Amino acid sequence: MSTVCAIATPAAVGGISVIRISGERAREIADKVFRTVSGRLPSELEGYRAAYGKIYDGEERLDDGVILMFHAPHSYTGEDTAEISCHGGIYVTRRVLTACIKAGAEPAAAGEFTKRALLNGKMSLTQAEAVADIISAQGGQLLAASNDQREGALYRRAESAAEKIMDISSQISAWIDYPEDDTPTVTEEWLMEKLTAVKSELDALLAGYDRGKLIREGISCTIVGKPNVGKSTLMNLLAGEQRSIVSDIAGTTRDVVEETVNLGGTVLRLADCAGIREASDEVEKIGVEIMLKRLGRADLVLAVFDGSRPLSGDDISLLDRLAESERLGKKEIVPIINKCDLEEKLDCRELERRLGRAVYISAKDGSAAEELSREINSRFGLNELDANAGYLANERQRSCVTRAAQAVNEALNGVMAGVTPDAIGVMLEQALDAIYELSGRKASDEVIDEVFRRFCVGK
Repeated sequence: MSTVCAIATPAAVGGISVIRISGERAREIADKVFRTVSGRLPSELEGYRAAYGKIYDGEERLDDGVILMFHAPHSYTGEDTAEISCHGGIYVTRRVLTACIKAGAEPAAAGEFTKRALLNGKMSLTQAEAVADIISAQGGQLLAASNDQREGALYRRAESAAEKIMDISSQISAWIDYPEDDTPTVTEEWLMEKLTAVKSELDALLAGYDRGKLIREGISCTIVGKPNVGKSTLMNLLAGEQRSIVSDIAGTTRDVVEETVNLGGTVLRLADCAGIREASDEVEKIGVEIMLKRLGRADLVLAVFDGSRPLSGDDISLLDRLAESERLGKKEIVPIINKCDLEEKLDCRELERRLGRAVYISAKDGSAAEELSREINSRFGLNELDANAGYLANERQRSCVTRAAQAVNEALNGVMAGVTPDAIGVMLEQALDAIYELSGRKASDEVIDEVFRRFCVGK
């Protein structure tokens, strides 16, 4: 492969920038652009050694900085690698990159360093995907889960299923090819037992997909309620700043105010919507219509009620709409009784009868966010997801496991229908191919390219 280079830090002014060079000519190129103060060539430095010096474009001095050398195969990419740290100005960083290109390196494509790590056997495809998730993580749950994936949690589960399938296939082949040897007989009971165990393992992986997706993409959350119940105050509390205008004037929020927040490690994609009531003008009517559309698409609805007032006609209207939206799509509805610091006048028992357990808060109190976090994690079972055991993090991974599970299920049905063991072996080959595609052991170039399209240049 060619030797490539890229800026590995964000394209913005900062304290330092890092330019990464990787490939068989990395040491040679480093020698051309970097001169250490000790006089030693960068190529002469031991692996995992850094040196201070000057950075040059030909004979033009660009900056001073630090070079860090990694020798193959003990580097991120598995190749000889040099990382040059310079001052974090945009212009000087680009000049250093240009100097590396002039010295013989080629510009790296998006995700090329991690792709090379995959191709050089430094990581599996699921581990490479975890790197992208670590970079994009906005919450503690995703960061922790992605680090476990990066350490091979999902890869190990996939390999466990693959080994079980291989054991079955090998036993079938041995029994067919060497019937006169002391090879154990492949019986229907044995096949059923072994295939059921594999199916259970794959089904368990698929069962955790929805929770994994919520951790990775965040929970789409809509805040609804009649005007002046505290929706905007709650939005501002969760966002940590004033994102929605708070006033005593009903109908202040007319459009959808959106914000992505980190609530106790869980990412919420919040939308504060217009209050439900008989709108007094066209603009407010549009806001209410938008709110109703968002209500239908949300994973989570925070339905806010004023605990200091009895249920009103607008509250009843909201309850009816929530019942309808719940029938139309799977979602969690958390009733929130706000202003619990005031005298309670709301019929809370009737509210909980219709919507389930409520969370009692005062949106002006900072502890309300912690109470909501516990309730949301409980509703979605996020605390039950064992990220250490590995989970399916995206649609590509789920598709692979789904195809593997379908093939195993076909094999089970085939056994019950009296299909011969050699035909069962063909079905298991399909399952094995799907699992190997998951890990990258048999993934096509198109699949690998698609995975790395969402990576940034420099990683």
